[in-house]
Amino acid sequence: MLIEFSYNNSYHTSIGMAPYEALYMRKCRTLLCWQEIDKALNVGPELIQVTTDKIRVIQERIRAAQSHQKSYAEQRRRLLKFQVRDQVFLRVSPTKGVARFGMAGKLSPSCIRLYLVIQRIGKVAYRLKLPSELPRVHNAFHVLQLQKYIPNPSYIIEPDAIQLQEYPLYEEQPAKILDRWEKHLRRKTVPLVKVL
Repeated sequence: MLIEFSYNNSYHTSIGMAPYEALYMRKCRTLLCWQEIDKALNVGPELIQVTTDKIRVIQERIRAAQSHQKSYAEQRRRLLKFQVRDQVFLRVSPTKGVARFGMAGKLSPSCIRLYLVIQRIGKVAYRLKLPSELPRVHNAFHVLQLQKYIPNPSYIIEPDAIQLQEYPLYEEQPAKILDRWEKHLRRKTVPLVKVL
């Protein structure tokens, strides 16, 4: 018994073969037939049973991998809920070339200042009270962009009073000369000095 596949698509009938066959110049193999297509294949109940068993093993392994991945993801997932009047940090993604909330570049902080939650929208969105410096930013944010603020008085650091000069001057004094050498270029010689 020879396995053949018929295609009813107008494209297939116009070229007279399957697209795979037209592209690779050989017939397409299926899960039931991994042998050369040119040879006649006698499909018996043993071959079908072996193929069915292999498919069942593959499905069980895929199911086990999905279950393992799901349990791993659920262990790390935590539900975040905030109440009205809570203070939260707002996470911003450091996107290169895009200035968000006045922060730009790779070294910008991942969380910016505290904001007040004024309303809960649905299950996963919150409305924040934004300052007037951010008029173009929409005030509704997903729960994953928020980080809970836990107030602790020991975290507050009082800055020291710093006296700044109007025109600060700093003068470097060389301690000693460590090395001298000359750099020869095409038409001239440049004396160089290494100073501590």
